[in-house]
Amino acid sequence: MTELNLKDVSQYVEENIGTFHQKRIQSLDSLKLAQVLKRKNPYLFKAKYVLTADQIIRGIVDAHISSSEEGIFGDWLEGLAIFINEKVYNGKKSGILGVDLEFDLEDKRYIVNIKSGPNWGNSSQIAKMVADFKTAKKTLRTSNSNLNIVAINGCCYGRDNKPDKGDYFKYCGQNFWEFISGNINLYTEIIEPLGFNAKEKNDTFIKSYSQMINKFIKEFANVFCKDNGEIEWEKLVQFNSAMKFL
Repeated sequence: MTELNLKDVSQYVEENIGTFHQKRIQSLDSLKLAQVLKRKNPYLFKAKYVLTADQIIRGIVDAHISSSEEGIFGDWLEGLAIFINEKVYNGKKSGILGVDLEFDLEDKRYIVNIKSGPNWGNSSQIAKMVADFKTAKKTLRTSNSNLNIVAINGCCYGRDNKPDKGDYFKYCGQNFWEFISGNINLYTEIIEPLGFNAKEKNDTFIKSYSQMINKFIKEFANVFCKDNGEIEWEKLVQFNSAMKFL
């Protein structure tokens, strides 16, 4: 074990956090109004007494941003976790399906599936993770049948007070960051570096966001608003749900 140098973490963040912000903007720029309107429930907007194109557009764009950012940042945190573990335990990004990180500690081979938060999947998704762990163990034991392999579902934030799940262990938040680094306080120590250039990067994002909102409001009004500005709800529902939209 090598003690983690927080300066290495800060340097990694400074060199790589731009990727997260860049992908945020790319996700926003790739958004198409027709696509998101077809994924949203038009009846819900009506039931909530939504009266303006602005309310509808901000609702669907903000929902898209919230969902995509969670995934984008989760992937970024996975990279940070692997980097930290490599520094401390000489771990590596796994090439096995369903496993993100592998490292050895105290005569055990740990295989880790990294998620953003604790509530990441339904029963089917969890069952697939367990199946992937079992397959990974078989794969690793083809070269060393005596290998003691421990499967871990690591979550970058949150908590789980019953980590032993039978087929695997689930470490969340403080427990996860300590597990991969040996540093009990790492979960709080990484928060400051993550703010590197955050304001400057977010200003760029806000500019793209504002342009997208204005563009979508214009598109929406041209198609789904009457001349007096009222929303044509029937036309919107037909676009969303009709077998054919003329």
